[in-house]
Amino acid sequence: MHRLAIIGFIVFLFTTIGYAQIPSGNVFVGYSYLSTDLGPGDRANWNGWNGSVEGKVLPFIGIVADLSGHYGSLASNSTGLCTVPPGGLPGGCLGPLSGSGNQHNFLFGPRASVSLGKFRPFAHVLLGASHISESSSGFSNSGTSFAYAVGGGIDYHLAPLIGWRLQADLLQTRFFSTTQNNARVSTGIVIHF
Repeated sequence: MHRLAIIGFIVFLFTTIGYAQIPSGNVFVGYSYLSTDLGPGDRANWNGWNGSVEGKVLPFIGIVADLSGHYGSLASNSTGLCTVPPGGLPGGCLGPLSGSGNQHNFLFGPRASVSLGKFRPFAHVLLGASHISESSSGFSNSGTSFAYAVGGGIDYHLAPLIGWRLQADLLQTRFFSTTQNNARVSTGIVIHF
């Protein structure tokens, strides 16, 4: 009985020490690029920011809150997001536009990751909402839609608790009854805690 208690204590001690080596989460903030799908055949390059907070629930699984904002110009030959404003053109799309737009994404979901030396690759599936606003030639439009992102990336360990992240995602939105397939690439500082 005495031996069993000692073995149990040793197993508990090593398990606790091993678990203490696993970061309990991280915070990321950085630059983000979005190749946004504005309509049939039209894409725009928008710049902005991306931030996330991850809390570990298991050694290799975390829950992520990912927020991003992107801002840019509408292409001069863009048809917008094919909405029908007063005086809109037949077919449900605006004519050629020039203006500006922004898109904000609020996504949540699981992330799987593993540490391999100085590298920590990860993959995630995030669900949530996206809000877009665009203004062009006296016309403004906005909407909110379901959004999801599938992607991943890699963290590189720079110093204790600090790393550099490169992340890429397929971000899909459904504004105004059409589907947009956007590519999002983000990079910046990640702090592990």
